[in-house]
Amino acid sequence: VQLQASGGGLVQAGGSLRLSCAASGRTIRTYGMGWFRQAPGKEREFVAAISWGGGWTYYADSVKGRFTISRDNAKNTVYLQMNSLNPEDTAVYYCAADVTMGRGTTDLNEYDYWGQGTLVTVSS
Repeated sequence: VQLQASGGGLVQAGGSLRLSCAASGRTIRTYGMGWFRQAPGKEREFVAAISWGGGWTYYADSVKGRFTISRDNAKNTVYLQMNSLNPEDTAVYYCAADVTMGRGTTDLNEYDYWGQGTLVTVSS
């Protein structure tokens, strides 16, 4: 499966962005999906995850209450709505697919497929 992340850009602090992760090649309806991010000079970190059916979601403490992960299996797409952005959210955002467990997880090592990343820059 190929994952294509999009929707990044430059936004002022307090603004919003919606990231999309479009899958092709296979349906992702049975896959858990996650979003991760990597800021310059830092390790890739977990942001949010969603189970295959969308009934379970989990967020990093740093984004809880501001970000919302969702999915549309009919469109083979996962979304990350990001509100109240701050400069600390600046990073390359990656989507990933958890094929084996199907539930999504905070551990990046449990993901099987990764998108190429989309850059989010939040100015102060």
